[in-house]
Order: sequence, then structure tokens, then C-alpha cells
Amino acid sequence: MPLLYLLGLVDWPTLGLLFVGISVVVTVLEVLRLFGNLEWRIYDELTREYEQDNVAGYALYVYSQTFVALVFGPAIAIPGMFMLTIGDPISGLLGSNRVGETKAPQTLVAMFTVCFAFAAIFVVPVYGAVVGGIASFAGALGATVADGAKPVVASYVIDDNLSIPPVACTAIAAVVWVVG
Repeated sequence: MPLLYLLGLVDWPTLGLLFVGISVVVTVLEVLRLFGNLEWRIYDELTREYEQDNVAGYALYVYSQTFVALVFGPAIAIPGMFMLTIGDPISGLLGSNRVGETKAPQTLVAMFTVCFAFAAIFVVPVYGAVVGGIASFAGALGATVADGAKPVVASYVIDDNLSIPPVACTAIAAVVWVVG
């Protein structure tokens, strides 16, 4: 989705509206899956055990991307989106963790490196080398922490699909606000 904006096919407000539309569709699908009789085999294949009776990761993915698209501007939101879209799958290929466990150090380093690179590409040109560099570091660190552990709050697993973009973007924005 952020490529639509980067390629100039849509402006930023339109991208936000597209995300809202997709969020509505995803919400309908999840309500039908969880409370109705929608039993597609793909859900059995793609949802993890802890998602069987909770909102699935794909929906959390869409919701977190929608949130950052509506709250932050492109220089902050797009890195957070790419941290989830590209950084998280790379981290997942390198190693996974069970609920309550932390990922291996080499996996966390890889996640941080990928996330820092994406943040720097978008943040440094807008906010300068010093502020942008610090903000990119903070965003990458936030994404890495969000990716590295799956905390459980009130018996609900906080999936990194939900946490990576908001945590990363909030960290970037906080540094820009405080330092910049």
C-alpha cells in the first residue's frame, strides 16, 4: 500500500482512506470468522493457534498500518509500515519465538538493521542527519523490541503485527518532537 503513495498513484489522504476501506472489509471478515459461520480453509492454514478465537494477525497488520497512516505523515508512517512489511518477515525467516519468549540476539540484530535502514531512507532526508539519524535509531529500536517478544496482557497475546508500526512511528515522532 505505501508503494501506491511512493509511486505517486495516490496522495497521502487518499492512502489513508484506502486503509480505512480495507480495515472495514477486514473487520467484516473477522466478525464473520469469529462469530458467524465463515469457515474458510485458508483461515485454518494461516492463523496461529492463539488466533483461533482472537482477531487474526492479518487483521492486526491492516489495523496497525491504518492507524499510522491516519496519525502520522508519510516520512514517519512509511518507515513503520515497511518495518512490518519487510523487517518482520525477514526476522520471522531468521527465527521465531513462542509466546512469552524473546527472539535470538542475531534475529534481533537483523530486525534492527533492516528497520534502521528503512527509517533512515525516509526520515533523514526530511529531518536531517542528526535528528533523522537519532529518530531512525529510536524507531528501529522500537520495532525490534515489538518484534522480539510476544507479551500476554489479560490472556491476550500482543501480536507484533499490531505493535510494530505504532511503536516505531511513535518513537520516531517523539525524537523528532523532542530533539528537532
